Amino acid sequence: MPLIGPKAMFERAYAESYAVGAFNVNNMEIIQGIVQAASEENAPVILQVSAGARKYAGQPYIMKLVEAALMESDLPVVIHLDHGADFEICKACIDGGFTSVMYDGSHLPFDENIAITKQVVEYAHERGVWVEAELGKLAGVEEHVSNEVSVYTDPDQAVEFVERSGCDSLAIAIGTSHGAYKFTGAASLDFARLETISRLLPKYPLVLHGASSVPQEFVEMANKYGAKLGAAKGIPEDMLRQATRSGVCKINIDSDIRLAMTAYIRRQLAETPEEFDPRSYLKPAREAVRLMVQHKIKNVLGCSGKA
Repeated sequence: MPLIGPKAMFERAYAESYAVGAFNVNNMEIIQGIVQAASEENAPVILQVSAGARKYAGQPYIMKLVEAALMESDLPVVIHLDHGADFEICKACIDGGFTSVMYDGSHLPFDENIAITKQVVEYAHERGVWVEAELGKLAGVEEHVSNEVSVYTDPDQAVEFVERSGCDSLAIAIGTSHGAYKFTGAASLDFARLETISRLLPKYPLVLHGASSVPQEFVEMANKYGAKLGAAKGIPEDMLRQATRSGVCKINIDSDIRLAMTAYIRRQLAETPEEFDPRSYLKPAREAVRLMVQHKIKNVLGCSGKA
């Protein structure tokens, strides 16, 4: 099946109160694991490419890997730029075949964020490409995205931002954060703020970044075999499921993929120290991704059977 844009995906997700998983990809094994899980669950899926992934693997390689994966699947799949830093990066991805891009101007003054988002929107819409933007700041670190504190999204500003920029979906800040160290105390999301934004922007697709739940079995496994992850702690899965009932149509997941792969690779290397064939540890890592994504689709996102 050819790549598609997310419009129809999000319309159905909004109407039926579930979210589409947006999983970050970096290599062949990650792409295979995600697509295999989504195929088994007959679920829509978004493959996200960050600036770091474009630098690590190269955009042409990633696009060809996605193309190869789709040859073995009938799934509807979106290829999406995650955290585009400027207009030129968004343009390069649009010209390179992406069906959705995110421009992240959340660190800029309000009017400047709108102006550049609008520039991206105009270029993208002429070519049939979806545009996600961000308003508010998430704490934490993920590749080039780094903020010490959160700045929650103002609901009235969200309405103005969408109207003036023309963006198709909006990533909001309600307490999620980037990375694997999201909370030191009890987890908390501002659901009242989310519900207000959703009410002011009816039927409009909202996005949660920094929404990995950091499963403790992966943390414990990695630590058992030599990692030093400390007090890694994510968003409880029941909170993520609750968010899908208030207009969140897309949930980003990256750290959980990294944790699953790393934990299984560490275990494999420790238990079979005589092995030096990369396939011996990348195969179980791929399986870890598949199982983790399958769990998210069924039990967190609620999109199993929705392809």
